[in-house]
Amino acid sequence: MKKENFIVGRIKSIKYAFAGFFLLIRTEHAIISQLIIAGVFTGMGFYFGISREEWIWQILAIGLVLGTESLNTAIEKICDFIHPEYHQNIGTIKDVASGAVTFSALTALAVGALIYIPYFL
Repeated sequence: MKKENFIVGRIKSIKYAFAGFFLLIRTEHAIISQLIIAGVFTGMGFYFGISREEWIWQILAIGLVLGTESLNTAIEKICDFIHPEYHQNIGTIKDVASGAVTFSALTALAVGALIYIPYFL
């Protein structure tokens, strides 16, 4: 019985994870924008015929940005739920979470530059 509960629990976890995934890509403008940018870079990867290693770095960079943005969205929603009106500490928390996305985006930009600048030279 315990093994069945474990399996059912894992299946439910996967179901909830995909529900969150689809909610993000349907409703969050930042995620939608970043998916469009990811699509452009994926298209560039096929166009330039980037190497397997370059694909690995590009996929990791895209995942880093999307994952960080997803966590940022969760943090913002928690903050808004806990303290709906403006509060300086909540604003700081949201700013720090957005800063994490900025770190990820700048890292992805550096990875993209390292991959694609040589193809343009």
